[in-house]
Amino acid sequence: MRRAKITIVGAGNVGATCAHWCAAAELGDIVLLDIPQAEDMPKGKALDLMQASPIMGFDSHIVGTTSYDDARESDVIVVTAGIARKPGMSRDDLLGTNAKIVGSVAEHIKQSSPNAIVIVVSNPLDAMVQRALQVTGFPPCRVIGQAGVLDTARYRTFLAMELGVSVEDISALLMGGHGDTMVPMPSCTSVGGIPVLQLIDAKRLEEIVDRTRKGGAEIVSLLKTGSAYYAPAAAVTQMVEAIVRDKKRLIPCAAYCDKEYGVGGYYVGVPVILGSGGVEKIVELKLTESEQAGFQHSVNAVKELVAAMEKLV
Repeated sequence: MRRAKITIVGAGNVGATCAHWCAAAELGDIVLLDIPQAEDMPKGKALDLMQASPIMGFDSHIVGTTSYDDARESDVIVVTAGIARKPGMSRDDLLGTNAKIVGSVAEHIKQSSPNAIVIVVSNPLDAMVQRALQVTGFPPCRVIGQAGVLDTARYRTFLAMELGVSVEDISALLMGGHGDTMVPMPSCTSVGGIPVLQLIDAKRLEEIVDRTRKGGAEIVSLLKTGSAYYAPAAAVTQMVEAIVRDKKRLIPCAAYCDKEYGVGGYYVGVPVILGSGGVEKIVELKLTESEQAGFQHSVNAVKELVAAMEKLV
């Protein structure tokens, strides 16, 4: 049986950590790709990771490269390329620079792997995945943004810390844009099957949601020289696994919504069924009045972000 071919564009912290976890889970053979100016760096990281395989017991083959020729006919391509946030920067501050980088990457993907499923991680996420769709011309189901898995993981982590329970017992959902306008779904959040508002009062829950919204910035301020990478890479790995193993996971992703939720042709975080075809279904929920208002506010912010991006590219 042929192994999946997974290319990760960007051999920085997120990309290299994603390669690590995808290899350890034996999700496929991995190409770790970076720009020519990176010289032999991706080769060094790939070789180092390969040398961990006898110890950790995985058989994924890993190569590092600066050429898209090595990425030809990939099944899944993860785009982490772009500049990272520094203290004081918002995701939106990255807009112009990363739109050009992601556009260039998308052009290479279109030429080298026309049948791939693309997972975009670069920030500002909602605009960058829209850019990837525009340039590749792929069906929207095959261009997906990683955001909801990460945001929900942060939310679940903070809820577990608050309640002193296992993260495994917390089921939660966040929707909307990736950033300050993300929308919590209390109606879809429970702890061991118990609705969260029976365990945490509404005011405290909103404080936890606010920390979740600022979760990336909190880590940027603590690291001082970069942005989060362990949790984003873990989130990507869960998505890659759902695709290459056709797991039909029902998870939140940045998906292209047109008639769905009345969005009108933009990427926003919504629950989807993720499998070998990419986004195989967008799950439409009946939102409460307050959830609908928050979601619409988030969608409007995404539209403004995409409009600003399109003036820069």
